[in-house]
Amino acid sequence: MLARNTFLLLFIGLPLLLWGQRDEVPVTLETPYNTVLVHLHYLQPETYQPEVAARTLYGVQDSARAARLAIQLKQVLDGKGLKVILNKLPQAPDYREDTTSDRNIYTLFPLELPGVYLEKTEGRWYYSEETVGLIPELHKGVYPFGADLLLNLLPKFGQREILGMALWQYIGLLALLILALLVHFALSRLLRPLVRRFTHYRARGQSVPPELVWKIARAASIYIVLRLIKAFLPVLQLPIESASFAVMTIRILSVVLVVYILLRILDVFVFYADRFTRRTESKMDEQLLPLLKGGVQFILLAGGVIQAFRVLQVDITTLIAGISIGGLALALAAQDTLKNLFGSLTIFLDKPFQVGDWINFSDVDGTVEEVGFRSTRVRTFANSLVYVPNGKLADMVINNYGLRTYRRFSTKISVTYDTPSALVDKFTEGLRQIVATHPRTRKDYYEIHLNEMGSSSLDILFYIFFEVPSWSEELRARHEVLLGVIDLAHNLGVRFAFPTQTMHIEEFPGATATTPHYKTEPEAMDKRMEEFLAGFKARVSPK
Repeated sequence: MLARNTFLLLFIGLPLLLWGQRDEVPVTLETPYNTVLVHLHYLQPETYQPEVAARTLYGVQDSARAARLAIQLKQVLDGKGLKVILNKLPQAPDYREDTTSDRNIYTLFPLELPGVYLEKTEGRWYYSEETVGLIPELHKGVYPFGADLLLNLLPKFGQREILGMALWQYIGLLALLILALLVHFALSRLLRPLVRRFTHYRARGQSVPPELVWKIARAASIYIVLRLIKAFLPVLQLPIESASFAVMTIRILSVVLVVYILLRILDVFVFYADRFTRRTESKMDEQLLPLLKGGVQFILLAGGVIQAFRVLQVDITTLIAGISIGGLALALAAQDTLKNLFGSLTIFLDKPFQVGDWINFSDVDGTVEEVGFRSTRVRTFANSLVYVPNGKLADMVINNYGLRTYRRFSTKISVTYDTPSALVDKFTEGLRQIVATHPRTRKDYYEIHLNEMGSSSLDILFYIFFEVPSWSEELRARHEVLLGVIDLAHNLGVRFAFPTQTMHIEEFPGATATTPHYKTEPEAMDKRMEEFLAGFKARVSPK
């Protein structure tokens, strides 16, 4: 075994070691790996042989043109910051990118340069004929003013190298940074009035807060400046590591800025929608708006994360497949959460209640404060907060007091037995006038009658309805009506009865009777009634 390993070391490892020391790469072009390696290796400063690198191009007979195209292709890759990772290149001679096709092709960067690919022809891998034809156009797009623009403008001393970069490259980076700051300063202030004018027009006379306008203008300015930097960065011809890092950073920042701008634009739409929903009578749109905003924010953030993964060259297909499998397992483990989500959809579609409604279900009695994706928040009349899962709430029997057109109020008004019938009749007439006068009572239906003769009182049924939107206003209306009842009884001289046992001695010898004397003359009662109604009407009339 030892002899066999020694043999392999001498006859295989030693030639490879000597080959690495000579910095030579065999031009076999048998695999995509070897072809790309030959192209890039022989265009490095220490192994610069463009005529050898040109052998990787298919169908170019002119050697000088082939060398120029090979150099331009590498400049395109460097200018775009596309770093080739050799370990990821296929090393199979019969590699097929698409197993359904009979062509042997390999695309280096499918997203950034879909037209640049290698194809196996006559047993060897070359940059395809289509790729060769695209190289001049691609080079002009990356370097519209030429690849050596700054190098030709600067004097000879600018070509000295410092820490792996030429002096002219440092000067170009500084100039590009200063230019970017100046453009951002001017552009952000130019965009601000444009954004304000656009939002003002869309709002029909209303305008969004100035700080939101400034955020959109500033983010848009930074995005434009980054695109300009990316356009001029290839002119500096930075080392591939630096260029790749700079381009990757710019692309990531661009994704972040696009998502940020879209989120701020979403804030503008929410700003307008919020003012529109405040003008509608239904409160369902007010509680639906935050949920829609949260859903759109989630979609934008998810799209931004996926785009960032694409920039980082992460396999999105594998990632999505993994997320799908994990999502299935998560769905099985989170059935209650999904049930609550569908319960939320049921609540929004059926609209059994809305924010501000007084509802009653199970042992909960209170006002709806918020309807979320998972639960509904109810503020009880004890001022405690109850969170009810929407999945359970959708299956409950809910009594919605908030949807009542009228709010019933029923009570008994008890007067003493010694009240004359004429005065009872006048008193009930006055109670009806109170209902007819109050602006918050239902006028087409109410019941006010002498209804019972109790053990210690004559009971008048007082059965009315209030037309009010909330419980607070109902209580305020009750207060006003009951005060009117008390004042009416006081004006007419009616006494309220209460459950007591009283021994009445009508007369003692030589003493006056203890039974009260009622003034039941029609003219006197009518006068007192008119005085009371005038005062009650003045009290309850809207100010």
